[in-house]
Amino acid sequence: MVLALFHLGLGILLLSGFISKVYSLIIVAIAIRNIVKSENSENQAILWSAYMVSAEVLFRMSGGMLFYELPKYSILLFLAIGLYIERKRHHVSVSYLVYILLLLIGIAFVDIPYDESIRKAVAFNLSGPVLLGLCAIYFYKREISFDTLLDMLFVMLLPIISMLSLLYFKTPDVRQISFGGGANFAASGGYGPNQVSTILGLGMFILAVLLFFKKRVFSILAIDVLLFMYLSYRGLITLSRGGMLTAIIALTAFIFYFIMARKDKVKQLVKYAGLVTLFSMALVVYTADATGGMLVNRYTNKNAAGTTKKDISTGRIDLFKSELDNFYENPFFGIGVGGSKYDRMEEEGVVAASHNEVSRLLSEHGMIGLIILIILIAIPASHILSQPYLARAFLSAFLLFWFLTINHSAMRIAFPAFIYGLSLIHINFNSSEETDNVG
Repeated sequence: MVLALFHLGLGILLLSGFISKVYSLIIVAIAIRNIVKSENSENQAILWSAYMVSAEVLFRMSGGMLFYELPKYSILLFLAIGLYIERKRHHVSVSYLVYILLLLIGIAFVDIPYDESIRKAVAFNLSGPVLLGLCAIYFYKREISFDTLLDMLFVMLLPIISMLSLLYFKTPDVRQISFGGGANFAASGGYGPNQVSTILGLGMFILAVLLFFKKRVFSILAIDVLLFMYLSYRGLITLSRGGMLTAIIALTAFIFYFIMARKDKVKQLVKYAGLVTLFSMALVVYTADATGGMLVNRYTNKNAAGTTKKDISTGRIDLFKSELDNFYENPFFGIGVGGSKYDRMEEEGVVAASHNEVSRLLSEHGMIGLIILIILIAIPASHILSQPYLARAFLSAFLLFWFLTINHSAMRIAFPAFIYGLSLIHINFNSSEETDNVG
């Protein structure tokens, strides 16, 4: 509870960009020292990485970045140090080493305008995928206790609590916000609604899981429930659908396998289906009223006037098609890392980076990108299917978070890379008393 209260207050302090910068650097320094000193004996690298994953958007929206990709490189460093110094040797997956090597081949085919920075283009497009490779190597078949997993989720929730606090003080009163038929920057604290809703959706999922297993954030159940409701509300009023729908789908998969793991399946199904339906209806009605009906319009693909839009994807389908065309025209090695953005600029006069990692891989890496996708989907899928139901609840949700996030937000933040790695772990439930009712 002390940590949660601290982060509630931290959100106010981070309204100052200077404090945010200092705090982000302090976190990196403390994390490295803790991981090295402990020799990663209790998965400190995982805990600090989890913290930085959810703090990334918080630092960006509060001006706390010494440089833009600080969180990604920090997580790379945390996990690399953890792997190197831990006493127990970890099995390194050859498949993910091959994956990283396949990614690097695309650098040889980089073809961007002479006045653009090749380094920046490569770093922007490959920092996320390379981080995913290291996360996969770190987590592959790593045994993590159930209690450690819940602790990690709790740590990941803390910066999201700060984000809620910052949003409360940084955004205007909801009644003063002009909502339309698109995602709303004012309701997102002036930062990208897509990334803000993605992290708020993650917070919804984490808090729901902690509630399922009776792990308290603020010691009092009622406060945790109110926190969950406020998280959901703040995510919905961004009117950014990707992050919220991803969280809902991941949470649905979790609840399904959670119920399948219970001995009293029918009772649990009735209980949770009723609670979810009641809560969802109440929240949607309240939020729809707060947004003047624009929430309903947004999720039913209508503009502010109530007219159905032709494109449900807000231009993402056109980007996807253009990248598939690049794949058809350059099927073997693609058009090179970072080439999609400049190809669109040349062909259509449109300056837009990819929002979809799947089509970007095919466009810029060709058949190699297709092989990469097969590796990324096949390995965790086969792993999940071999696990007991309760483990599947977590692992399937993690994999869905990764896949759905990269389809609406590519890999611009570290979250999808880290959550993908978590889909590869072995969860040890033996030491926990909270799983006694599973079958």
